[in-house]
Amino acid sequence: MSALRVHVEGVGVWSPQLANFAALRELLDGIEPTPPPARPAAITLPANERRRAPESVLLAVEVAGQAVVMSGRDARNLACVFASSHGDQPITDYMCATLANAPGELSPTRFHNSVHNAPVGYWTIATDCHAPSTALAAQRASFGAGLLEAACQVVAERRPVLLVCSDTAGSGPLNEVTGCTQAFACALVLTPERSIDTLACLDMTLTSGQDISELPEPLSGWSRGNPSATALALLAVLARGGGHCRVDASSGMQLRIDTQAMVAERAA
Repeated sequence: MSALRVHVEGVGVWSPQLANFAALRELLDGIEPTPPPARPAAITLPANERRRAPESVLLAVEVAGQAVVMSGRDARNLACVFASSHGDQPITDYMCATLANAPGELSPTRFHNSVHNAPVGYWTIATDCHAPSTALAAQRASFGAGLLEAACQVVAERRPVLLVCSDTAGSGPLNEVTGCTQAFACALVLTPERSIDTLACLDMTLTSGQDISELPEPLSGWSRGNPSATALALLAVLARGGGHCRVDASSGMQLRIDTQAMVAERAA
C-alpha cells in the first residue's frame, strides 16, 4: 500500500485522568494535570440530552467537540468516523441481565442507546451534520482501523474527516472478556491539505507485523486497560512534536505512522 498523507488540525482526549490534549502534554512534561469531572461535559449536546445520554455518548461527543473546536472547522460539514471496540458495556451488561431475568422490563431508552452507532447519531443530530458518517468496530484494533478508514476518506474524497474512538469501562461478567478497567476517548480532525491551523503531518503505511510502540508509565497501563487507549501511541508522538509509532489496524496488520509537527504548540 502506498503511504497515506493526512494532516491533523484538532485533537481531543478524555479519560478519568486527562481533561484534554493539553493535559496529556502536561503529563508527558512531568506535570500532574488536574483531573476532569467524573462525567464528561459534552457541551455540544443540548442540556436535556446531556442529562439522559449514557457515558458512551458523553465520552465520544466530548472529545469530538474538543477536536472540532481546536480545528476551527464547522462540525456541520465534517464527515465523521466513530470507532469503538465494545460499544456501551454497562448497557450491554444491563440488557443481557434483563433479557435473562425479566425481559418484559427492558427499557426502550436503554435499548435505543445500546446500538453501536448511537454516539455518532447523537453527534450528527446535535451538530446538524449531514455529511457522511461511519461507525465501526475491530476489537483492540478499532483505533487503527478507524484511523485507516478516516485517512482513506480524506485522501479519496479530498475533504476533512473527524475521527472519534472511545470505549467505556467494563461492567459485570462482560468485563471478564473485555478487560476494560477505565473509560478512554480521543478524536482527531484530519485534512487533506496543510493549513495555518495544521498541527502535524501524518504519513501512514500499512504493514504486517506485531511490533508494539513502547509507552511511558502511566500511559502503558491505560493502553492495556482500554482498547481505545491504544491511540496513546500516536497521541504521545503528537504531544511531543513528532516521531513515529505503530498501531494495530487488524489482527495481522499495522499502521506505521511517521509524524512531523507543522506549527508551534497551541493550547487545547
